[in-house]
Amino acid sequence: MSAFPRSLLDFQRQFPDDAACAVYLANQRWPEGFVCPVCSGKRGWALETKPWTTECADCGRQTSVRAGTVMHRSKLPLTVWFWTAYLMATHSNGISATQVRSQLGLGSYKTAWLLCAKLRSAMVAPDRTPLSGLVEVDETTIPFRTHDDPPSGGQGRSHQGKMLVAGAVEVTNGGPGRIRLRAISDFSGETLKGVVAETVAPGSTIKTDGWAGYAASDDVAHDPHVIGPMAAHIVLPWVHRVFSNLKTWALGVYHGLRRKHLQAYLDEFVFRFNRRRTRHAAFRSLLGIVTTKGPITYDMLIAPEAKG
Repeated sequence: MSAFPRSLLDFQRQFPDDAACAVYLANQRWPEGFVCPVCSGKRGWALETKPWTTECADCGRQTSVRAGTVMHRSKLPLTVWFWTAYLMATHSNGISATQVRSQLGLGSYKTAWLLCAKLRSAMVAPDRTPLSGLVEVDETTIPFRTHDDPPSGGQGRSHQGKMLVAGAVEVTNGGPGRIRLRAISDFSGETLKGVVAETVAPGSTIKTDGWAGYAASDDVAHDPHVIGPMAAHIVLPWVHRVFSNLKTWALGVYHGLRRKHLQAYLDEFVFRFNRRRTRHAAFRSLLGIVTTKGPITYDMLIAPEAKG
């Protein structure tokens, strides 16, 4: 089997049924053989009465290939998980829950949404490294989608009717490398300092539009360029191109983003952008995170909604 499928036909050949998907997941979780999550025992046998479940020879714990992963206790076939992961990871614009429901024949929108949301939660690698070198940093605003919120607001850095987003782009060889996007509550120095500390490695140089909030950033050099509102895209071309692509994607795929779960959708955009040159390998990357990240429940996913 090749490392990852490069076409829909290749995908179908590699993962024709749940059994093939289970073998792939087991190899992802235990590349050197089964390891019991309870006692770390390495001896076990497959159970004939429970599909894709191994019983530890030392402690007797039975572990499904899904157990302890993002797919924990899911009733959906593994092929549905794999197809959705492949479509979300490899399509240049991703795929909405409505499209997933239609194309995979799922019973309800809620099922499709939960499936996509769980995969989206696995689009941030826990060991990813911060941006380094020369990094463009700026902020933008995105109008609300909800009917209750105004569709647009004031000018400049006004918060009225807007969602606020900070972005950073690693500039390599005169072009954009990796990116980060972060939902923020305001444009204060404290907030922007936190964004820079989280996304940019110490010793790097951040290039900004001269907004005073960036002056408080520690451990990085600051290269401010005080500019007029019409010239920002000239001085900071790559981060503004990312913002433009983000807004086009949000409108095209989701018909606008909602305030709730904004960060999750930003993470999805970042995941695909950072793998744009190895798009099909992104499928392998996503499944790798799925198997190492802990279970994600519906209550965990809707928690941000309760906070407003």
